[in-house]
Amino acid sequence: MDHDVDLKALRRDAALTAVTGSGLLLGVAASVLDVPPWVPSLAYLVAYLAGGVPTGVTALRSLRRGRLDIDLLMVTAALAAAAVGEARDGAILLFLFSLAGTLEDYAMGRTKRAVDALLQLRPDVAARRRPDGTSEQVPVEALQPGDVVLVKPGERLPADGRVVEGSSAVDQATITCESVPVDKAVGDEVFAATVNGHGAIAVEVTRAASASTVARMIDLVTEARAQRSPSQRIGEGFGRRYTLVVMVGSLVALLTFLGLGRDWSSALYTTATLLVAASPCAVVISVPAAVLSALAAAARGGVLFKGGAALETLGRSTTLAFDKTGTLTQGSPAVTKVVAVDGDDAGLLSLAAAIEARSEHPIARAVLHEAERRGVRPEAALDTTAVPGQGLRARLNGRAAWAGTLRLMEAHGLALPPALEASVAELQACGATLMLVGDDQRVHGVIAVADQVRPSAVTALAGLRAAGVQRFAMLTGDHEGVARAIASEVGIPEAHVHAGLLPEEKLEVVERLTRNGRVAYVGDGVNDAAALARADVGIAMGAAGSDVAIETADVALLADDLGRLEAAYRLSRRANTVVRQNLTFALGMMAVLVAFTLFGDLPLPLAVVGHEGGTLVVVANGLRLLAPVRASA
Repeated sequence: MDHDVDLKALRRDAALTAVTGSGLLLGVAASVLDVPPWVPSLAYLVAYLAGGVPTGVTALRSLRRGRLDIDLLMVTAALAAAAVGEARDGAILLFLFSLAGTLEDYAMGRTKRAVDALLQLRPDVAARRRPDGTSEQVPVEALQPGDVVLVKPGERLPADGRVVEGSSAVDQATITCESVPVDKAVGDEVFAATVNGHGAIAVEVTRAASASTVARMIDLVTEARAQRSPSQRIGEGFGRRYTLVVMVGSLVALLTFLGLGRDWSSALYTTATLLVAASPCAVVISVPAAVLSALAAAARGGVLFKGGAALETLGRSTTLAFDKTGTLTQGSPAVTKVVAVDGDDAGLLSLAAAIEARSEHPIARAVLHEAERRGVRPEAALDTTAVPGQGLRARLNGRAAWAGTLRLMEAHGLALPPALEASVAELQACGATLMLVGDDQRVHGVIAVADQVRPSAVTALAGLRAAGVQRFAMLTGDHEGVARAIASEVGIPEAHVHAGLLPEEKLEVVERLTRNGRVAYVGDGVNDAAALARADVGIAMGAAGSDVAIETADVALLADDLGRLEAAYRLSRRANTVVRQNLTFALGMMAVLVAFTLFGDLPLPLAVVGHEGGTLVVVANGLRLLAPVRASA
């Protein structure tokens, strides 16, 4: 219900902004056409009503609570402009302020959408075993520690627990970010919202739904997002102080003019001119002119920023922290090396593919894909039997064969051949997953499977370093050997590699990194959600990223190309430069206009010309950002 209410409010605000903008455009167009004078006046009246009434109501409510805010200044400045015949300036001011408010409301709704996406990962019901051995469907919230639930192949696990019957491979990348499913047997721990693989299992619940890993992740996302509010309070404080200074200053100026002997009409005219000169229209548009242009350019380049704050913060980030699986890497295993004892790599691959032909395990699929790529077409083995956590046994051409881990090799009473010792040691050091292949008499060879670095990763990190990023870090739930091997390949120092992390530990690392400057975090999985929310700017790999990561992040890459991240970073730095230029010019122009109004008797038309001229300058400067920014070659 709350989500529906927020959505209706957002739609209402967007509609009012559109009406305000339409009234402004019609008024400007009518003022240069041969139409009756009441036509532009009516158009500006529509803009004032749509953009000014909601803002005025908000300002009055704050005033009744004894607070002055920038809403009051905006409405007063717009009315003052209309009072001296410059309704267009007031309409421009109201439109920009309405647009900024709508964008802010959209940004504030992201936390609720992120939490909703997390909740959707967990199934609603679970098959709980009765004492008589039958099962019943119950709500997940009804599960208690000690209950036993039955999970079929392909289903999501309803709760954190421990396997008590059966074996399977569980895809738990949503929690631990491991790049391949993990074999689970009796006694092994499993997590809610992870996906069961090929085997049916029975799981004893160890935590209630409210205390599950996913539930804790929801709390982490909410808390981490809430930690951003201090900067918003600082902005509100500045707005109140600015409003108070201008309002009090204008009143003092009016009384001073009257005390110096001016008549009421002249004093009011000069005070109105002062309000127009002090109206921060050019200041207000300084940021949107640059930010909206940069956002449009980024969108054309395949990068979606969810607001100007994210655009600004990315360019100021000095540390970029990356998730590994699916971010720096492809996220799926592939065969990296085939080593046969007798040198017949094709024969070894054919034997392994025959054993794995009927398996749905990701490592098996990687072996089969490599066999197909090399033109190897083996026949499927017979009597294939899974050995939980170790591999497969089968019969091929009347003889026993197997493919799996070192433990499976040892279970057959075999030792690693001396010819393979160096290769196995080297591959283990690189963090590869090893599949040994053999029969009852000997080991035929080893096949290495590992996640692959994205083709764009090395170039992108080098370009980001050249663009101004001072530090890189890797945060992953995968094993340390795998993480260090990937980090070495992409150029991340070993000291900045953090492996074996759970979601809450990723959050802790990001918090430590933020003590040394602004941090941008790049991830793609559910387990990255809290870190994405806590970082100064969170970046999601949009094409393959989870819905939770995309909803939680401030920036989404619409394609899994890290080169776009480099381009976005460069664009953000350019936008920050343009914003500084615009603000310096706009504030300087406003100061000059105010000074001439107070001490030089500046006419209102000249104040309007200076005000509008400054606005045009900052808009033109901001439009320069529409030019595309590309990553380095």
